[in-house]
Amino acid sequence: MSAPSIRLHVTAPLHPDTPVAASASQAHYLGHVMRRAPGETVRLFNGRDGEWQAEILALRRDQATLAARHQLRPQVPEPDLWLAFALLKRDATDLVVQKATELGAAALLPVLTERTQAARVNLDRLAAIAIEAAEQSERLTVPRIAPPAPLATLLREWPAERALVAAIERSAAAMIRSMTGAAGLLVGPEGGFTPRELDVMGRHPFVHPASLGPRVLRAETAAIVGLALLQAQAVG
Repeated sequence: MSAPSIRLHVTAPLHPDTPVAASASQAHYLGHVMRRAPGETVRLFNGRDGEWQAEILALRRDQATLAARHQLRPQVPEPDLWLAFALLKRDATDLVVQKATELGAAALLPVLTERTQAARVNLDRLAAIAIEAAEQSERLTVPRIAPPAPLATLLREWPAERALVAAIERSAAAMIRSMTGAAGLLVGPEGGFTPRELDVMGRHPFVHPASLGPRVLRAETAAIVGLALLQAQAVG
């Protein structure tokens, strides 16, 4: 039985036979977790140059040097879908980042609302979760993760030409539908948006209220369902 293929995200440019230095954690993973050795191959991607088969040139405890040999997949456009979500407790936020990455979100924007359950987030940890999810799901990019921002700031800085679909529970809004092109999804906290927040959103013409169905979903579930429905046409 052949060894499982390994995908690693790197920041260096990927060109034929150009050495690439792996991080200390990647070197440890290759040598001590996956038991790889010089001469064996891995797959590399950086979000710009597609996916490449690479050879391990040197491998020590906390150092590894790789060399891209040939391109396996060219870089191709991905759905331009942003997810803005009310910051949740740690485990729920981690789940949203992981699943949104797997579902192809291009940007993740944590939002502070009146009912937000947390005010701080470890962006480095979330970035690591997104990278691991991108490696596992075989996407060619890693989503951008923005620092948390108040809902009012998100709305003020949102590009007017980008539709923002707001998932509103217990509303008479139409069921969310798939969209193509640049768009965004806004998911509120447990307990939903307050009447004042709904009023503020209603003043922005780019905000489109939508329903996720008759059931009241947990916030992390709503983010996953909403992303899947919004991009169903794009990936179908």
